[in-house]
Amino acid sequence: MQMFRVQQVLVVLWNVLMFSGHSFAQTDMAKDYPSKPVRFISPFTPGAGTDATARTLAKYMGDTLQHQFVVDNRTGASGSIGVEMTAQAPADGYTICLISASHSVNSGTNPNLSYNLGKDLQGVSQATSLFYSVYVNPKVPVKSINELIAHAKANPGKLMFSSSGTGGLQHFAGEMFNYMAKVQMIHVPYKGTASGVVANLAGDVQVGFGTLFGVRAHMQTGRLRVLAITAAKRSPAIPELPTVAESGIPGYEVDQWYGVITGVRVPKPIVYKLRNTIVEALKDPEIAKRLAAEGSTAVGSTPEQFTNHIRSEMAKWKKLAKAAKMELH
Repeated sequence: MQMFRVQQVLVVLWNVLMFSGHSFAQTDMAKDYPSKPVRFISPFTPGAGTDATARTLAKYMGDTLQHQFVVDNRTGASGSIGVEMTAQAPADGYTICLISASHSVNSGTNPNLSYNLGKDLQGVSQATSLFYSVYVNPKVPVKSINELIAHAKANPGKLMFSSSGTGGLQHFAGEMFNYMAKVQMIHVPYKGTASGVVANLAGDVQVGFGTLFGVRAHMQTGRLRVLAITAAKRSPAIPELPTVAESGIPGYEVDQWYGVITGVRVPKPIVYKLRNTIVEALKDPEIAKRLAAEGSTAVGSTPEQFTNHIRSEMAKWKKLAKAAKMELH
C-alpha cells in the first residue's frame, strides 16, 4: 500500500515537471518569436478596405516585432481559401490571417468547407467593428427605413438589393432586413462590393448594404441616398444617420468586423504576443484616425473573447439561414 502511494507521488511529480518544462519551452518560444518573417494571409483583393486593414496591421507588427509580416493575398471561394491555408499551416505562429464577419457567415452556413472556423482555428484578436450603411438610388421615393419598408411592401418582389456575392455578409444583411421587416426585396449578387455600388448608381438595383467608406463620396454628391446604419447605436463618425433598429426594425444589427486568426494548436504565449502587438497598433494615433474615418471602431479583444465571438456569429447566421429558408449552396 505504501509502495503504491509512493508510486502515485512519483507520477504526480513527473507530470508537474513535464508540464513545467512544457510551459518553459512555450515561454522561451514566445520570447524568441518571431525569428523570421511571418506570413499574414489576406483573403481579399488588393486595395479593398479589408486588405488595407491587413497591410496596416502587418506594417506595425513588423516594425514592432522586428521581423517582416508579409501580406499574402489569397482570394477565392468567399475567402475560404486563405482560411483553409491558415488551418493547415504548421502550428508555429508563422501563419496568421485577417478575416471578416463574412467568414463567420460562410462557416456557419456552408457544410462543405474543409475546416471548422470555430474549432480548427483560434482568434488572436478582433481588430475592428464596422457598421454597414443602407443606401438607395435617389430615384427610389424613400428617405427613411420606415419609408423603404412601406415601399417594399407596396411593391413586393420589385425592389432589388446588391451584395458582394451570395453567402457573404452583405447578402445576409439584406436577407435579415427582408426577414425582420417582412418584405421581399430580391437579392442580386455581384463580384465584389464596388461592382454592386456601380449597379446601384446605374439604377440596375435599388438598394445596397455597404461600408460608409465605400459610399460616402456618392452620398456627398447626391448620387446615392444613405438612409441608416446597421450598428447597434449611432456612430460618432456620422451622428446624423440613425440606426436601422431605431428607424423601423428593432433589434436589427449587422457588424462587419475584422480580426486576426491562426491555427488552433499555435501556443498561447505566441498568440498573446501577437494579440498584444495588435492592441498596440490599434492605439496608434494615425491608425486610430484612419479607422475612425472609415466608421470603424477599434476593439482589441483577447484570443478567448474573439474565438467565442466567432462561434456566436456562426450560430447567429446559421439560425437566420434556416429561419429565412435561404438557398445558398
